[in-house]
Order: sequence, then C-alpha cells, then structure tokens
Amino acid sequence: MINWPEKYLDAIHSGKIAASKKIIATYERECYWIHNPPADFPFHFNAELGQHHIDFMQHFCKQSKGRSGGKPIQFDLFQLAKMQLVFGWVDENELRRIREVVDIRGRKCGKSTETAAVAHDVLINDKENGPEVYCVANTRDQAKLVFTEAVNMRAQSPALRAVERKRQSDIYCPLNFGSIKPLASKSDNLDGLNAHFVSQDEWHEQQTSELYDVMKQSQSFRDQPLYWLVSTNGFRREAFFDSKYEYASHVALWDEGYHDYRLLPLIYELDSRDEWTKEECWEKANPGLGKIKSIQTLREHVEQAKRDPSFLPTVLTKDFNISENTNKAWLTYDEAVNETVVPMEYLEHSFAIGGCDLSSTTDLTCATLIIMKPNDDNVYVLQKYFIPESKLNPEDVAHRSDKEAPYRRWAELGYLEVCDGAQVDFGKVTQWFVDMVKVHDIRPLRICYDAALSGYWVPQMKETGFEMEKIRQGPFTWTYPMKLLGGAFHEHRIIYQNNPVLRWCLVNTAKKSTNQEGIESIQPVKTASNKRIDGMVSLLNAWVGLQNHSDEYLPYLR
Repeated sequence: MINWPEKYLDAIHSGKIAASKKIIATYERECYWIHNPPADFPFHFNAELGQHHIDFMQHFCKQSKGRSGGKPIQFDLFQLAKMQLVFGWVDENELRRIREVVDIRGRKCGKSTETAAVAHDVLINDKENGPEVYCVANTRDQAKLVFTEAVNMRAQSPALRAVERKRQSDIYCPLNFGSIKPLASKSDNLDGLNAHFVSQDEWHEQQTSELYDVMKQSQSFRDQPLYWLVSTNGFRREAFFDSKYEYASHVALWDEGYHDYRLLPLIYELDSRDEWTKEECWEKANPGLGKIKSIQTLREHVEQAKRDPSFLPTVLTKDFNISENTNKAWLTYDEAVNETVVPMEYLEHSFAIGGCDLSSTTDLTCATLIIMKPNDDNVYVLQKYFIPESKLNPEDVAHRSDKEAPYRRWAELGYLEVCDGAQVDFGKVTQWFVDMVKVHDIRPLRICYDAALSGYWVPQMKETGFEMEKIRQGPFTWTYPMKLLGGAFHEHRIIYQNNPVLRWCLVNTAKKSTNQEGIESIQPVKTASNKRIDGMVSLLNAWVGLQNHSDEYLPYLR
C-alpha cells in the first residue's frame, strides 16, 4: 500500500516539488508520527482506510469543467497525501483524528472540485447515520459553487445517481437519510443544524468568525465531524482570515502552546515576498502547478504585475498567498505590519507629542502619543480607541458597527473602550491622557487636534493642564508630514506595540493625490466607505505636531 504523505515528502526533500516551510514542517511531523507516534497517542495511521476514500472519489466523481470535463478525478500527489492523512488517521474505533482542515492555496488550484468530491464521499462512505453535509460561504452564490460541482458530479455518475436524489435545494441520500446542501452566512436557518461535514469556501471574505462558530458548534453531536476550510488569501485584514491563518501557522510550525492534534494546517504560500518573480518558487503557493493550474497563465499574470504595479497586490494575494492591501492602499501590507513590542518601562518617564481624532457617532475616536528616545531612531506610538455602545448593540441592526471589525475583542484586549450611550464620552479621552501622565509619567508637550467636533473637550483638556494645538486638516498641512510618515513605515521605524486597531486603520488608508503646478499634494482617505482610518488620522495629527515642533521636542528626550 502506497504511503502518499511519505511519497509527497520524499518529492519535496529530493527537490522535485517546491514547498513552503509550513508545508514541510507539517508533513515532516505527520510522517514521523506514522512510525513514531507521541506518547499515549490514541491514533494510528491506516493507509488502507485512507486509500479507500481516495478510491471512492477517483472512481465515482467526475470533473465538469475545462479539458478534464467528463473524466474521473485524478488527484495530484499533494491531494493524495492530504486525503490519506485526513481519512487515514483513526483511533481504535476507526474514528478520525483530524477534525478540521485549513487549506490555503493559490487560486485555480482545484479547490472546488476536490471539495465537492469529499462532500459525496462523507455523505455515502463515512458510515454515518443522517449525515448533514453543508457547503457554506459568505454569499449563497459562493456557497453554490461547490454545491453545483457536486450536482454535476452526480449527473455524470450512474453509481451516484443510484443512491442520491437531486431535490430542489439539496442532494438527498435515502440510504442513510443524509444530504448535501448550500448555506450562506445570512441564512435564517443556521441554528438547529446537526452538521457532519462543513466546507467553508473562500472564507477570506468573512469579516468575523460568526459563521464558522455557528457551524462548528453544529457538529457537537457527531462522533467524527470534519470542518473543511479552503481558500486563497484576501484583502480583508484584521478579520477572520488573519486570525485563522495566524493560528494555523502556529500549529503548522508546532509552536509551544499550539499543539493541536485535531487540526491539519496546509498553508501553501511563498516563504517571502521576494520570491514572486522566481518561477522555481511558484509551486510553493500553487500545488499541482502545470497540471491543475496553467503555468503559462501565471507567467502572464506575473509579467503584467511587473508592468502594472496596481495589479501586483492581486497577484501577490491571490496567486501567492502573500498578505497585501488593495491597489488603492497607501502602505503595502508589509510596510503596515510591525509586530515589535517594547516593555512599557522603556517608554515611561518620557515626554511626548499627542494627537487626537474625535468622532460623533459612527467613527472611532482615537487618542495618540508619539514618543522618541535618545540614541534610538525608532518612533514609538501609544494609542487608545473609543466607540459608543450603541454601535455594538445587536438590537440596533441598522447602525451596527461590530460587523466591520472585531471591536468587542479589541475591547477585551484593552485597545478599545466602549462608552455607554450613543456618543463617545470625551471625558474618557481626557482621562486616558491624564492616566498616561500619572501612571506612566509620559507627558505630552502639546496635543494636536482637529477643530471639528472638539466642542467642550478642548477647554476641558486645557483646564486639566494640557497644551492644545489646532491642526488645519487637509493636503496643505498633511502632504509633507504624510510623506515622511510613509517613509518611516517603509523603514519599519514606527513601533506601535503591535496594536491591531492601528494596523487595521493603516491597511484601510488610501492616498488621495492632486498635482498642481508639478507638486504632488496628498491626504489620507478610506479604501472603502465602510472602512475606518481614525487611528491613522490621529497618528498623522500627532506626527504633524512632531514635525512642526521637533526643535522644541528633541531636547526633552530622556
């Protein structure tokens, strides 16, 4: 019996297949466990059982599109290795070890066809009573992509048609009372499900984990449930994809605290951004390249991206699974991300320049402190965000903001304060600046603000003892400081304590340019109307103050 995971790993080690570090780490670990399982490991690898599922799919499931339309599925080596791991690892009762698969690969690498075949297999071939199989996605049209492929497979197979019936909204199996059904995140009937298998397609579109959480809970009564997450990377940053990707990456590398034996992380990606022009590396993110996905088409995409920088983010994100912003973004994703965190003790007992961007109701309010230290080229940023409770109230559906970002999670982590009522309590903003002085001895020489909506806040701040400076927001004021700030981000000199809210605001920021008399003027704008950039604007206000008063500020560094 062929051991496909070992065969795949041998091909990687011999150089026949290019694979990412995370794929290599995953397969080296899994193959080692096959012969040297961890202590008290209740599972064993049954290659024959895994092959049984592979044979079912390759014999009864046919493809419906392209050159291979009408032909039985022939899995590539990477797919054979994956399937045998998923279905071959079992306990003494032949119940699966793997409960969840996170599969991130480049576009057009056979995800939908593969998933549709698995849906038929677990419906018929899993010895489950009443298996409920769901194809879920952000929209119903997206959910129906996998479901439609499953319908097409049934239509081409006399054997599947003999045991399955196509009904108006699902595929039904009378033998075990099971079904395959598409569901969208906005469906009204997600509660009360008893899912056996869930495939969640293109989950990079999900803003929150709400759909995943509901469907995962729906599997609680099954003996061997399987959750199948398959997607490319996307442009929604600080959302469900980034959170799941981070967790799966830790599991792939088997980092301390992430020893999750139930998850199979398969992250096909370039190991660095620099590899996108190196054809020998492309297979890392595109398994089966040249057999499933056209290498010539990928070459053309890469050449287009070299000529057209606006197309590059799409190629990096969709073909190579490198996290990027949209082509409208002010910063690249690599420039915006800085995970450096310094001890708070290093920043204490310092002078600072403050900034603030106030809000009325919809937007965030953000308070900022910029700190510099002697003999240190970095610039340190501390921020606190504020949002009214009414914007997170589930009953206030029409104006609800928590679907655009994980505000409640950020509040739990201390980056955001939720204010009672329908407006931000600016007194809490004042209190944050006061706490920075009293608790941490971080004293702003001045705090720069936009006059809009400042109301009673500025007099309150002045009465408290802070020096306030009005910033006239717009391209005249912002152009030069914004260019300098962009350069500092490019050099990774802005240390913002890995604040996820600021990172989200940065990737939401686009640059609006005007050119008058040969001089480019710029100012920040949102990449989309439902994005928030308040943290970036607050930082920019403070940065303007830093540039305007550097001669005054620098002697106070300590």
